[in-house]
Amino acid sequence: MKRVVVIGGGAAGLMAAVIAGREGAKVTLLEKMNYVGKKMGITGKGRCNITNACDMSDFIKNTPGNGKFLYGAYERFTNEDLLQLLHDAGLETKVERGGRVFPASDSALDVRNTFMKLMKHYGVDVHLEEPVKKLLVDDGVVTGVVTDKETYHADAVVIATGGKSYPATGSTGDGYMLAAQVGHKITDIRPSLVPIVTEESWVKDLMGLSLRNVELSVVAKNKVQAKMFGEMMFTHFGITGPTILSLSHTVGKLLRKKNPQITIEINLKPALTAEVLDKRLQKDFDLYSKKQLANGMKDLLPVNLIPIVIKLAELDPAKPINQITKEERLRLCHVLQHMTLTVKELRPVAEAIVTAGGISLKEFNPKTMESKLISGLYGAGEVLDIDAFTGGYNLQAAFSTGYVAAMHAVHGDEE
Repeated sequence: MKRVVVIGGGAAGLMAAVIAGREGAKVTLLEKMNYVGKKMGITGKGRCNITNACDMSDFIKNTPGNGKFLYGAYERFTNEDLLQLLHDAGLETKVERGGRVFPASDSALDVRNTFMKLMKHYGVDVHLEEPVKKLLVDDGVVTGVVTDKETYHADAVVIATGGKSYPATGSTGDGYMLAAQVGHKITDIRPSLVPIVTEESWVKDLMGLSLRNVELSVVAKNKVQAKMFGEMMFTHFGITGPTILSLSHTVGKLLRKKNPQITIEINLKPALTAEVLDKRLQKDFDLYSKKQLANGMKDLLPVNLIPIVIKLAELDPAKPINQITKEERLRLCHVLQHMTLTVKELRPVAEAIVTAGGISLKEFNPKTMESKLISGLYGAGEVLDIDAFTGGYNLQAAFSTGYVAAMHAVHGDEE
């Protein structure tokens, strides 16, 4: 009977433990926290966005951080395979906007409990509050792990410790340390899916304001580097929300370049051409011609956004609308479609939903998830240099890599 040790009880580790147990291995799961699936429990605002219902090719497109590495894993274990496994274990799911898949109960706890049930069924030995300190390697072959409490001998070890984001859930970069101990290279660790800090102080005046159906563009060197349509929110330090989190991957890469000058342009009215927007403004101005400018835009914008837009257009909010010139009106139109914020930095990695960077993929086999340096050592999930957009893509990457690592750990090349 193969002995498999899985380090980390997150999405990738839970999947690896379940599959290795199902395939007949003697499995030990070592988790440093007091229960498994802690970070999984906060995804999707505590509902657990398990995966996405889209085609598997779309998963690669939604994984800007080395998505091509996942081709093999996604061929072996798809979103449908994942849902079949969970459904067979009694978990009901539902699909929401954007193809996001959630447990029908809206409780991440039910996903965790399903994995707990599966691990119990397959005889996985779960050890909580037992962090791994060292990998045991003999002549290029992994032979086990050492914790504070014990030494565990193994034929295969799966590192599934997560990244460095949300350290309170246990992902504090332990896997990087373990991999580096045995010669693996760790790429630059940085936040991804993280809010953006901006220079402008006026964002504080809009704190808590959410905007829907806006288009956001990341601009650097007078060129649009990335564009996204959807929802965003202003905060006391800058901007956040689904579109911002997804764009933060591009912003993070640009910030690493020399003297980056990055702006975010918000198109508040992306459905309208400049000409149509001007006609819309004229219509409102005709309706409120005797009012002051600040009072004539209430049909167009949220009330607390109006003074900011007027200020950015360098207009007087008290000026009567019937005295606004064509040039001033066009200036207003321009701001409505090019509201610009200057990027200062990203929020720290501890606040990121996922970590970009990790164990270098050049040193792992994408078909097996096995290390090219140490025989019998596997990597799975966020500890590897993989990161995706929000929408269930990161969890599917964790589940698929965990599955592949476990299958090869138990069966080797005979699969």
